[in-house]
Amino acid sequence: MFRSWWLLSAALVLAGSSMGVLREGNGRSGRNCTAHPPYLPPTAVNTTAQLVALRREMTARDIHAYIIPGTDAHLSEYIAPRDARRAWMTGFTGSAGTAVVTQTRAVLWTDSRYWEQAERQMDCNWELDRDSSINSITKWLIQEVLTGQQIGFDPFLFSIDTFQAFDAKLAPANRTLKSLANNLVDKLWVDRPQIRPDNLTCLPDSVVERTWQQKVEEIRQQMRDNPYKPTAVLLSALDETAWLFNLRGNDIPYNPFFYSYTLLTLDKIWQPPLTPRLRLLLLRLFVHNQRVPEELRAHLSVSPTCEGPLCVQLPGYEEVLPHLRAYVAQPGVRVWIGTEYTTQALYAIITPQEKLLTSNYSPVLISKAVKDEKEQTVLRDAHIRDAVAVVQLLHWLEKNVPGGQETELTAARFVEKCRSNQKFNKGSSFETISASGPNAALAHYSPTNETCRTLRVEEMYLVDSGGQYLDGTTDITRTVHWGTPTDFQREAYTRVLMGNIEISRTIFPAGTRGINIEMLGRRALWELGLNYGHGTGHGVGNYFGVHEWPVGFQSNNIPFQEGMFTSIEPGYYKENDFGIRIEDVAVVVPAKTKFGHGYLTFDTVTLVPYDRKLIKTSLLSPEQLLYLDAYYLKIRSILGPELKTQKLHDECDWLMRNTEPFLSGATAAGPNPTATTLVVMVGLLLAL
Repeated sequence: MFRSWWLLSAALVLAGSSMGVLREGNGRSGRNCTAHPPYLPPTAVNTTAQLVALRREMTARDIHAYIIPGTDAHLSEYIAPRDARRAWMTGFTGSAGTAVVTQTRAVLWTDSRYWEQAERQMDCNWELDRDSSINSITKWLIQEVLTGQQIGFDPFLFSIDTFQAFDAKLAPANRTLKSLANNLVDKLWVDRPQIRPDNLTCLPDSVVERTWQQKVEEIRQQMRDNPYKPTAVLLSALDETAWLFNLRGNDIPYNPFFYSYTLLTLDKIWQPPLTPRLRLLLLRLFVHNQRVPEELRAHLSVSPTCEGPLCVQLPGYEEVLPHLRAYVAQPGVRVWIGTEYTTQALYAIITPQEKLLTSNYSPVLISKAVKDEKEQTVLRDAHIRDAVAVVQLLHWLEKNVPGGQETELTAARFVEKCRSNQKFNKGSSFETISASGPNAALAHYSPTNETCRTLRVEEMYLVDSGGQYLDGTTDITRTVHWGTPTDFQREAYTRVLMGNIEISRTIFPAGTRGINIEMLGRRALWELGLNYGHGTGHGVGNYFGVHEWPVGFQSNNIPFQEGMFTSIEPGYYKENDFGIRIEDVAVVVPAKTKFGHGYLTFDTVTLVPYDRKLIKTSLLSPEQLLYLDAYYLKIRSILGPELKTQKLHDECDWLMRNTEPFLSGATAAGPNPTATTLVVMVGLLLAL
């Protein structure tokens, strides 16, 4: 699943009847606020009561505008229903956008992915601005808010960079950003969803190589080795604390995370309530304590009498601010933060500047990005079982789509059911993208009852899906055609595949950044003047987020190291016609070179063949064909036995037919390859 310019959201861009969208009898799909009377589709949400109540609260606090982002207090990509404040205020459920309310106007800023969706979901209380940049928002605020007036915001929902970007524009214009730690929307949202009551859980030893105590010591050693001598590390991203303590939760859809912060110290601290005590090594885990059962407290060495270096304190989730403030008030302390996931609320406390140490990412995120041997092994195992589910789907679709009864939704449900039958499955890792024909041209589309298309033999079909397993997280995209694809479809598909292969087989020096090899995924498309508008890959976790920073191919990703897992997912999308994406997950491994040392390459752990019907072999180089044959040989040798073990004999036969070698003479699907070709293939396989 892609990340970057087109982020997946659980919400759908509804884009016209040609894409399967339900339209009203009058032909309108969105609102018309200039009509008399205004036209609102049945999908629009009445927000009058919310706006009246919010403006009343603003007046009481002398606030002339209020900014409502779409994130949570940990700057998460996926948020819990209780954090969907912007959606509750506006009716708009897209994953990207910022709302601003004044006493007379209410405006939503979002990008082109969501314009049509916003027009269908918002009532006429709201205006839509189609330039979603901070520059556009601040320019509007300067026009609407008078000199010296205050603009309210929740500092827990602003990243450090976001706050500084707003302030850099508003302060010179004498418009004041006023921090309101008590969110105004929360005050109004009477039926706001509660925090899930589920207890936190500990990962079993079978999927863990390093205990949480070992991980804590690794981070502390990095603190000792840092030349700026931090005395504490503050962890704000939800996956940071979960990784450090080998814990999982159920607070965020599709992500096994729980609301938490951690303050890991190395120096003298102030122990509330205002009693100075000397602890050289101490841990504070800020969680909702009622969800930490006794066995987990024992696992974490939680005890009021514990005096050792690995004693965990549980002050309570809401106590992070007073505890951080008390810690920073002490002389000689310095707190290390990763700026990408620390909110303005926490950042503002760490003063003066000499008490602050910043890096883009915390040492925990950097450490988590490199999987240890156990993590690599079990993540590979998870991808084998996941491949079984995807092969079941592809085999089932091939049999049933010609009958004309299957839809985007039935396909999505089928693959989810197949995954649920696999060992250690914990559900999906994101909402399945099941898209046929023109719907697949919307890269972040997910089907609903209103937009679902029947699957047709004559249309291309794209399925991007993934699973959460106790031992790993998966993400895979395959694009198929059951009939006769056009020559352009075959060429576009083959060039997307060429991009996938070229990244997968490239050899590069250790320390190379993904952005420096990302163009390999686009080059074959560029040769035809084609491109795609999303990122080429992202990190993948071990029973974590399907988008795991900071690994990937973007400019703000860290250099590749051995043991990192990333997706590789070029694509192409023809508007109102079809979409193509080919996504695999690969691990960074050492490369064997003739002369040099310290070189790396990728080993693909996804084990599902591509659609042979769409591959135009005449476009592929001999090296690319050799790579494909070696990859297919690996799929056969690993996945074939697993399918037989699970007594999926028809699926195993399907796999064998679809992994026949390409290099077998003049045709792509002829007899078995020559002995020489097999030798080359085995050599390539060993190098993968």
